Amino acid sequence: MTANQSSLRSHSMELLMAYQQNPSVALRNKLVRLNAGLVRKIAHRISHQCAEPYEDLEQIGYLGLIRAIERFDPSQGCAFSSFAVPYIRGEMLHFLRDRGSSIKVPRRWQDMQKEGQKVRTELTKTLGRQPYDTEVAAELGVSVNEWREIKMATKNRLPLSLDATVSHQVDSSITLGETLPDAHYQQLQRLEEDRQQLQHALNQLEAKTRAAIEFVFFNDLSRKEVAERIGVSPMTVTRRIQRGLEQMVSVLQPQTLQTDP
Repeated sequence: MTANQSSLRSHSMELLMAYQQNPSVALRNKLVRLNAGLVRKIAHRISHQCAEPYEDLEQIGYLGLIRAIERFDPSQGCAFSSFAVPYIRGEMLHFLRDRGSSIKVPRRWQDMQKEGQKVRTELTKTLGRQPYDTEVAAELGVSVNEWREIKMATKNRLPLSLDATVSHQVDSSITLGETLPDAHYQQLQRLEEDRQQLQHALNQLEAKTRAAIEFVFFNDLSRKEVAERIGVSPMTVTRRIQRGLEQMVSVLQPQTLQTDP
């Protein structure tokens, strides 16, 4: 890692910590611009696995980046890029999945595609190589641009293969199927996010108040037992729990941010 990359990551983490403490649209937009390279990189990779324009994938990816920014917890010690990639890729793949069922190809183009396949086979035998688009179009009696549009429309209409590679690692590759979480995984992910938020709220409490809440709700101890453990009266335990829960609610209270047009 270069000194410049290290500086950018440090600056990004500072902004993420500031955003967690005081969310704002302006700060969020700074983080989006700072991490835009992640979106462009993923959009570039996925665009080679489908027929959707790179620009559309990039725009959809920013939605995933914003979601990652809003859910990231700097205190967990995870690199933001590792946290954000599944959100960005997930938005793009959901877009492709939904897009696939909405594309309608004209009947004439469907017939032309079938005829084009026959022409390609015949020309391959005659020429001893794969024919160019210009040669196929000439045999079909259509323009090159229309033939290419026919091919693109047909490709867009086909469902994505779950075995299609969307990312390469040093010693392995990741397929589309592996990046699509099932309902059970999504539920576990939501539960983990809730746990992290709850832990964050607990960490904001004074030590004895946090201990009282954990003993009562996590360890199922009575208020009398808790009082003996932390050295206060049962009534004080009750007050600490009530006050601590109120503080946690204020920390966990969702903040609605205005979205830029």
